[in-house]
Amino acid sequence: MSIIWFLIVGGVIGWLAGLILGKDIPGGIIGNIVAGIIGAWVGGKLLGQWGWHVSDFYVFPALIGAIILVFIVSLIMKSMRKA
Repeated sequence: MSIIWFLIVGGVIGWLAGLILGKDIPGGIIGNIVAGIIGAWVGGKLLGQWGWHVSDFYVFPALIGAIILVFIVSLIMKSMRKA
């Protein structure tokens, strides 16, 4: 059951990051889940573990990491469209 929560929380964090930035994440729901999980890892490495803890995610570092990830992916996608 914890893997289901892990995927749900990862998806919500990825969705919130895209919503905050006003950017679409490629891949829809799967893209949101991947962005949330990778963003949580990036945020944990950059900011450590602090704040609320939900299903192996520290919410604030995960959200900040997902925002960084979505921003970088949107820059890459934008540069690929121009080329």
